[in-house]
Amino acid sequence: MAMFRSLVSGARQQPQAAPESLEAQYSCPICLEVYQRPVCISGCAHTFCGECLQPCLQVPSPLCPLCRMPFDPKKVEKASSVDKQLSSYKSPCRGCSKKVTLAKMRSHISSCNKVHEQMANCPKFVPVVPTSQPIPRNIPNRSTFVCPYCGARNLDQQELVKHCMENHRNDPNKVVCPICSAMPWGDPSYKSANFLQHLLHRHKFSYDTFVVGEEIQSPRQSSQLD
Repeated sequence: MAMFRSLVSGARQQPQAAPESLEAQYSCPICLEVYQRPVCISGCAHTFCGECLQPCLQVPSPLCPLCRMPFDPKKVEKASSVDKQLSSYKSPCRGCSKKVTLAKMRSHISSCNKVHEQMANCPKFVPVVPTSQPIPRNIPNRSTFVCPYCGARNLDQQELVKHCMENHRNDPNKVVCPICSAMPWGDPSYKSANFLQHLLHRHKFSYDTFVVGEEIQSPRQSSQLD
């Protein structure tokens, strides 16, 4: 019995993990600061600062920056409940520890001398050895592509497949695959007889998974790898 009491007493005395700070709970996943004019994506319910989410709304097929789920830009709503909580809850300033409502936290931090002192004392990054390597230029863009049918720009691989399936399913024109032509082994003059089928069968995966060292392998080469 004495041993049992000792074990129970020891378990009670173990330190518990500190709960997440209130400021962290109400921080935008993009800018990592307290929400400012928060908006919510209705489909996945993720919340962001209105200004932070704005660039995502400029592309033809936006994806949630957090979960990558497609969403309708017309269904992005003001996060009224979050906005109300920002005006109700207080949290200590990370510099002077003064309690401030979350709605005023950004403004307070921008003028807090303690925060400025902390930032001034942060170590500056200095490379161990200065590099003499030249900065690469004219690197081909293999991240975003242009639709070969209508010229829509800034589409990543998944967005290109979705865009073509939704807008060009019945287009009979033979076109060059912009993904293949951007690769080192691609032929920029080769036109696919059935581009949509080519997209669905060839580009369901990302070519990033086929990077070996610094050279990107073609699907034929990659099938020969162990």
